[in-house]
Amino acid sequence: MAPPAKPRRVAASQPGFMTLKSSTNATDLYSSKRKRVNKNKKKNWNKHSDVNDVEEFLEDIRLQERTTGGLLADKPDDTLFFVDLGQPKKPEEKAPEPEEGKKRRGKSSRPLRIDLILQRDSLVPAPKDVLAYQQPNAKKLRRSEHLAANGAAPRRQKMLLNRRRVPRTTTKAVTEANNNPNRDYYDIWGQGTKDTADPWYLQQTKKKRVKRPEKLNAKPSELPAVEVIAPGGSYNPDFFAHQSLLQEAHEIEVVKEKEELKIQRQLAYDKSDAATEETVFLEQVQGLVEDEEDDDDLASDLDDEEEEDAAVGAIVVAQKKTERQRKRERAEKVKEQRRMTLKQNMEKRQQLFQLRTIKTTIKKQDDRTKDKQIQRKAKQEAQKAQPRRLGRLKFQPQDLELQLSDELAGSLRRLKPEGSVLKDRFKSLQKRNLIEPRERAKFKRRLKVKYVEKRAFREIS
Repeated sequence: MAPPAKPRRVAASQPGFMTLKSSTNATDLYSSKRKRVNKNKKKNWNKHSDVNDVEEFLEDIRLQERTTGGLLADKPDDTLFFVDLGQPKKPEEKAPEPEEGKKRRGKSSRPLRIDLILQRDSLVPAPKDVLAYQQPNAKKLRRSEHLAANGAAPRRQKMLLNRRRVPRTTTKAVTEANNNPNRDYYDIWGQGTKDTADPWYLQQTKKKRVKRPEKLNAKPSELPAVEVIAPGGSYNPDFFAHQSLLQEAHEIEVVKEKEELKIQRQLAYDKSDAATEETVFLEQVQGLVEDEEDDDDLASDLDDEEEEDAAVGAIVVAQKKTERQRKRERAEKVKEQRRMTLKQNMEKRQQLFQLRTIKTTIKKQDDRTKDKQIQRKAKQEAQKAQPRRLGRLKFQPQDLELQLSDELAGSLRRLKPEGSVLKDRFKSLQKRNLIEPRERAKFKRRLKVKYVEKRAFREIS
């Protein structure tokens, strides 16, 4: 006969394990009747697998670690039980202290309730900070020390090992009480993070943030986000301030008008030079009629060209040089080079007597260079407040929003609003070089509109 099947035990029923839950019964430790399920298929793994006993076992272990700092089965009896000796005797009552020197004892040392709530209630130790214990090239240094102890290290390595080292002090992570006034201040909203590891190690492992270039911190324009209009743009401005604003707007309009007139002058033409019917007819007929005089002129031109070619050929033949002429030219060239060398040497000697003049010239040149540098820097500073060319379109400034003298309102109730806040902000972004100047896209219909007359309309008509 086959031996009887033993009941399957759960993980919590193993020997040497103490559970904290009192709801565990002996009958619950054994599983129910086994179901016949084919577990070779993946869809039946989670459906017919009972892991509640494992989860309860792990949760019981975590509870024991949080409350007692370890498993109860591993604790000695002294930590689990104590001897009951009865109620302790009450201390003898002392004489009451005078009212003047009486103080409330025990209140100052007792922490606040909020601090007690924020304290840790788990006995599980904090995780070890791995980065605080890492040391760059630790394996290499241990090997070098071992070789140096045996006297087998090279001379260069010995010199490196003989250098004075800075002792590394590693501090263990200690959880301090929240009511300790001497604890370190830590800003949870701060941007920076604490780097407990070695800087060289962080740099080599690419865990240290790259330094941000200073150029990225510079603003694209020095202009403020919101520009305040001149005092003359108020609803009830001063007379002179309003007149100065009107003068500024007038100058802008004059410049625009001059540009328009310049374009008209460039596109203008003289009406007397316009084509007439006679000039159009002559242009159309030109080249259709051939004259005998034109043929004679063409023949005479060909003869003149042939004579010139013959003369040029004779000149070329007559310009051939002899050996004597070439020797004379070489000698003259050498004389010219010597003369130029002597002239340069003489000029250098003469410059010794012109040192004052040369110094003055150099000083003036340096002054001009400095002035140009100052002007260039001033121009660069002025360009920081100007809109740059970011796209194919050029920035067009917004028109001044002002009212004429007869349009001014005496109070805010009769004031007529001008301009648009959205357009003002859009122009401000363009002026501060944050977006490129753009224009509204033009919609162009690709297909023609086709009109169809419906049948119902035809029946009515």
